[in-house]
Amino acid sequence: MAKKYSKGAEKKVAKVMHELKEGTLRSGSGQKVTSRKQAIAIGLSEAREQGEKVPAKKSAKKSAAKKSSAKKSVKKRAVKKVSSQR
Repeated sequence: MAKKYSKGAEKKVAKVMHELKEGTLRSGSGQKVTSRKQAIAIGLSEAREQGEKVPAKKSAKKSAAKKSSAKKSVKKRAVKKVSSQR
């Protein structure tokens, strides 16, 4: 089975977690980060920017799937409306 994350991504997340524990980690807006989940997300985001092997964000997959299914349902409704008007 292939690895999901590269060594560089693991190191980046470890570095960010260390900063979190020291209390020096800041978010993009400059506020202090206290959440472990947010710290991991920051580490993975930075690793992605550096070109490390990191899977795509889960939220991006879900929203893309929702958008495509919403478009399909809108098209179906439009087709039904047109056919019922004739």
